[in-house]
Amino acid sequence: MVQPTDELVGRCDQPIINYKTMKLTSIFKGTMLVLGLAAVVSCKQEVKKEAVQENSENNIVIEAENFFESSTEVKTETVGDRTFVSADSEGWIALEVPVKVAGRYITSLVAASEGETVLWVEDYIDNTDDRTYNITSTMLSNSSEFQTISKDGTPMNATDRKMKIHFNGPVKIDQLTFDLMKTHDVTANFMTQSTAGKEWKVVWSDEFEGNEIDSSKWTYDVGDWGWGNYELQYYTDNRKENARIEDGALVIEARKNDMGSPWTSARLTTRGKTAFTYGRIEIMAKVPKEKGNWAAGWTLGDAYVDELSWPYCGELDIMESVGYEMDDETEKGVAHASVHCEAYYFKIGNQKTYVVDVEKMESEFHSYMIEWTPEYIKAFVDGNEYFHYDNSGEPGSWPFDQPQNIILNLAMGGGWGGAQGMNEEVTSQKMIVDYVRVYELQ
Repeated sequence: MVQPTDELVGRCDQPIINYKTMKLTSIFKGTMLVLGLAAVVSCKQEVKKEAVQENSENNIVIEAENFFESSTEVKTETVGDRTFVSADSEGWIALEVPVKVAGRYITSLVAASEGETVLWVEDYIDNTDDRTYNITSTMLSNSSEFQTISKDGTPMNATDRKMKIHFNGPVKIDQLTFDLMKTHDVTANFMTQSTAGKEWKVVWSDEFEGNEIDSSKWTYDVGDWGWGNYELQYYTDNRKENARIEDGALVIEARKNDMGSPWTSARLTTRGKTAFTYGRIEIMAKVPKEKGNWAAGWTLGDAYVDELSWPYCGELDIMESVGYEMDDETEKGVAHASVHCEAYYFKIGNQKTYVVDVEKMESEFHSYMIEWTPEYIKAFVDGNEYFHYDNSGEPGSWPFDQPQNIILNLAMGGGWGGAQGMNEEVTSQKMIVDYVRVYELQ
């Protein structure tokens, strides 16, 4: 699932949540911010290797005085037993970060400021594709005393990398830490569907019957790191308030002001369970209409481990819908189908995508489907084709000979869902999925 801008840092109204206790540690309000990425001054210093503390493979502590470059004047100070760096203006510091275990991490900053200062962490600063990998969205320091501010769920591969801590005003920074929440889910089962035959037959499905979500088919992505799109929700883990079976359907519910977060919701994925190559993938769903939501049924390449993996791993958007495109009375809205790959993706403005109007998107189930073969990808709504993408052989245009995982999620806000604001009166929104089916030709 993607969003249309790479520069918007996000709304400063997200809380800081401790994943282990789920306690709210600070709440703040503000306005939309755009943080410049260009360095004003380049300051370098010798790296102090002993300042990198690896308490275990699952916990990484980087002392801020270990910075090797900065964009503004930065001072190293010691008060009592605490050594930290301080800056009087907007800028960044760059750090080396060794990661030994691939997985999802709690990313924390120990920081202080006299006023409200927004910080965020950028990964892979020396990447060769001229991309900005924001792995925390906005984090706010609003206390003159040092405090820990955290975001959960940041995906990181097992590799040494260089990062930046960005800040938009005066700040003191003591540490950047990463605590492993969950190791990377390694997929156990791969299915390649036949595309030669006479009739489409179901080979994998979830009809969402019974009382519980099938843990042999789905796992959960967890956290509030922004998901590359500066979204507002905290995705929870197997929490029935956000994901449950009701009347033979999957209900994904986004809830406002829940668990100390602006929104909670759920994101289900087959990663770690089953990945698919080729065939038809069909999602029968209802999507909500209120402004601010972003509902999606899509696939992401099984090769995805962290943000550096995308778009090279490939993405197929079977159904995407944003609430502000739907009429509140008639429920007539817009379904989006897209492909994202190295050659074509939204951050370079040339993604392959198309839209179609759909009646009564919230109150009636509609079939959203792709047909995926070695030669082409087609998208359908209620059996009617509206999108076609060919395997042209162009370099970087076809990662779709590799397996993909299915994802179902309901996001709130972000660069696309929140592009026209939020309906502040709405406290709950629901995406309802009757079934997900994978077919092959037999």
